[in-house]
Amino acid sequence: MADWKKSFIERYAKLTDVDAFTEASLKPMRKSIRVNTLKTSIKHIKDTFKLTQVPWCKEGFFINRKAVGNTLEHYLGYIYIQGAASMIPPTILKPKANEVVLDMCASPGSKTSQMAAMMKNTGMIVANDNKIVRLKPLTLNLQRCGVTNTVLTIMEGRWFKHKFDKILVDAPCSGIGTIRKSYKTIEMWNPNTIRKFAGVQRQLIKTAFDNLEEDGTMVYSTCTLEPDEDEGVIDYLLKEYDNAKLEKFSIDMKRGETTTDFEGKVFDSDVKKCLKVWPQDNDTEGFFVARIKKTF
Repeated sequence: MADWKKSFIERYAKLTDVDAFTEASLKPMRKSIRVNTLKTSIKHIKDTFKLTQVPWCKEGFFINRKAVGNTLEHYLGYIYIQGAASMIPPTILKPKANEVVLDMCASPGSKTSQMAAMMKNTGMIVANDNKIVRLKPLTLNLQRCGVTNTVLTIMEGRWFKHKFDKILVDAPCSGIGTIRKSYKTIEMWNPNTIRKFAGVQRQLIKTAFDNLEEDGTMVYSTCTLEPDEDEGVIDYLLKEYDNAKLEKFSIDMKRGETTTDFEGKVFDSDVKKCLKVWPQDNDTEGFFVARIKKTF
């Protein structure tokens, strides 16, 4: 059983129904898969497994099966075991065929392979991560899924200098939305870690925006629910760039409340256009997603 820190409970009581949040965070994750349309059809997988549709992703399904990773379909790359909320960022970014796309923090490759399928293996995806050890699972997953339109790079995301049609920044974060996967997240939580991550995230989102083509689109996402790492980072970008425009998007799920005022910090009112996914609202992990347009 998780040992909730008093300061954690007090903090999240300001953001949501903390009882519902902690209760949902202690429930096992619903297992979900994404059909890899580069190798098979949705119909084939629906005929093979008993599935329930993920409302916000047509290739996504909840699966009532304990072991999925040892199935032939997984080995062959027909399916990818992926959290249902994790499917949201590519769905919102909407990469198209023949576009040039950057996945700035790509490992282990769930969203990279999802975007490759959306692009039908055309165009180019630059899939980047900053540690060699993280490239191994990324490489294996892309090979398994039959992805051929992707170039792998290893570097700090903040050093990129190239123009892209679309960019995904699924930023490293404190992972508060992933408590359902590991209770260690609660043990590791502390305000200093949050401030450290927020500094890295501001660097990444600024670099990404600098590398975005005019009229290009980027998505910033995290699997945390911390305002400093979510709304605070978006607020920073909006203050830095007059031509950064937040876009509201529709999605078939219950949207959680974003915050414009937290612990004395006032964020741009446009952060209400972002998506906050609380575990208790859709029985998923927690997530934050923002879609940003670079105007002329």
